[in-house]
Amino acid sequence: MEEKREPKIVGFLCKWCTSAAADLAGTSRMQYPPSIRPIKVMCSGSVDMSYILRALLMGADGVLVGGCHPADCHYLSGNYKARRRIAILKSIFDTLDLDSERIELKWISASEGKKFADTVKEFNDKLSEKGPNDFTKSWNL
Repeated sequence: MEEKREPKIVGFLCKWCTSAAADLAGTSRMQYPPSIRPIKVMCSGSVDMSYILRALLMGADGVLVGGCHPADCHYLSGNYKARRRIAILKSIFDTLDLDSERIELKWISASEGKKFADTVKEFNDKLSEKGPNDFTKSWNL
């Protein structure tokens, strides 16, 4: 019997909000899949497109970028920069006929541990349905 493969999710999480929500979910013993590999960043606006591409090229099945809600950024406009970058990257993926749904951007504040757990579970389920990332196969690398 074939074992179900757990997707690999790289999470770029804002130190001030989404990372704190992940901590809250953990300390509150909320259940979510262990498929996320969290990387704490100072701000979602500091996540460069090349970080996302690199994660996908290195075998991640999906990338979750989590930041503060708009207008609540500790760096004033960082999350607006993140929103613009993700929109541009998804547009590039669609133009190149790549799966842009493997990239997710969510606003999760420090007090929303349940939202973090639910987001990871939903993204994990979506990636499980899609199957393994074939990003490198698309480019014959």
